[in-house]
Amino acid sequence: MQNQGSLKGITVLDLSRLLPGPYASMILADHGARVISVEDKRFLADGLFMTTVNRNKEHVSLNLKTEAGREIFFKLAQRSDVVMEGFRPGVVDRLGVGYEAVRRVRPDVIYCAITGFGQDGPFRDRAGHDVNYISQAGVLGLIGEADRPPSIPGVQIADMVGGSMNAVIGILLALHHRDQTGQGQYIDISMTDGSAALLPLAQFFRDLTGEPPRRGDMMLSHRYACYNTYETADGRHLSIGAVENRFWKNLCDYFGVPEFTPLQYDDNRRVEIIDFFRQRFKTRTLDQWTEALQPLDVCFGRIQSFEEVFADPLFIQRQMVVDLPDADGRPGKALGVPVKLSASPGAVRTPAVAFGASTRAVLAELGYSAADIHRLVAEGVI
Repeated sequence: MQNQGSLKGITVLDLSRLLPGPYASMILADHGARVISVEDKRFLADGLFMTTVNRNKEHVSLNLKTEAGREIFFKLAQRSDVVMEGFRPGVVDRLGVGYEAVRRVRPDVIYCAITGFGQDGPFRDRAGHDVNYISQAGVLGLIGEADRPPSIPGVQIADMVGGSMNAVIGILLALHHRDQTGQGQYIDISMTDGSAALLPLAQFFRDLTGEPPRRGDMMLSHRYACYNTYETADGRHLSIGAVENRFWKNLCDYFGVPEFTPLQYDDNRRVEIIDFFRQRFKTRTLDQWTEALQPLDVCFGRIQSFEEVFADPLFIQRQMVVDLPDADGRPGKALGVPVKLSASPGAVRTPAVAFGASTRAVLAELGYSAADIHRLVAEGVI
């Protein structure tokens, strides 16, 4: 029998929307869980139904503010191992679909809530987005150049790392606990908590040096030539990450400056050394430097564009870029599954279905007739 993924047999009912929850449930779906996403069609007007995080899923349109909608929800919840939501604290309880309500129909349910600031604390009711969470957590203050304002990263660190991935970890831990004890539980994921948890290296260097970390001026952030970014002759950039002295020595030897090898972390000479490498790297194009540095053991990387990533042989061979036709069969590309399991690998199986496209099939599975479904449509329930 063909492998169906490690989570085959697990059903996830996902009430979340936008990025943090859907990205988490996509990871679970990639590894075999059946994920049924539930959203109110009122959200269609937002234009934020992201197909890139809704592959391998079913999608149901459901108005939870109606009695009939809640009835459908609880029928689905009764069959689900995991329920996910991403509203502000208290919203699901006001809708009547919170943890305690779900536990009454599914006592061993794992209920995961992803919020900006957590279910308790002074900020629990505060609205926010990724930039606000990484700001509060001290992460944004460390990103950017030393003499300029903090730079907002182009990917959503709090949403996906602080929120999504911690949600997946929490759900997997809770599933393991349930296997051992038969007990379900509630998972409280704060994207701000998850962002603050990214600071252990900064804390280590603070404790080591006695100096607080400073934006653009830390050992692993532009302070030294060995861990820096450089412009090339064609206006592109590359990164050097020669932290260990043996890698730094190889780089210095290649450039004919072996005297810099023992000065790798010399604060009195660091500006001079950085300027030297800046001038030298500007003498060739990125492609030329790639060819020159490839044979050396120096820890370098091309700073690639978005389009280059999708054409990179590394990611194609590693199946991090895969072919995925859309729902109409038109060719397309998708990001692959980063966790490579030998016996039960995940897979990109199906593209994202249209908003609410699974509604009729899922309701039919619950026992609703065609006439019932027609009535629910007319009443604005689905």
